[in-house]
Amino acid sequence: MTFSIPGVSLSASLPPLPPTPPSPSISPGAIPSEGTGVGGAVTGAGTGTDFGSSLASAMDKLGALQQNSDALATKVATGELKNPHEYLMAAQEASIATQTAVAVRNKALEAFSEIMRMQL
Repeated sequence: MTFSIPGVSLSASLPPLPPTPPSPSISPGAIPSEGTGVGGAVTGAGTGTDFGSSLASAMDKLGALQQNSDALATKVATGELKNPHEYLMAAQEASIATQTAVAVRNKALEAFSEIMRMQL
């Protein structure tokens, strides 16, 4: 395939399409095996970390970023830190992480409110 714009010419070949995966088939009257939930989904503990520990880990990292920023601010104020750019970068990183955490919290609250408004 060739694209041409006056003064510019690009030639690129398109990659082949990936094969389509086979569609799952469910035999009528199939009984799910023991240990499976609705739709054959496995119930019980998965192999990944759970949401609570992931959230706690993220909050610990946010706290560490804030503490690092505060420590560097103290060093800048006392003159121990010769390069104030280190503090500015740490403060910006902590600020962005805090803004992200607040945005995630707001989205979670919106989702919870939407779920609570659903009629059963």
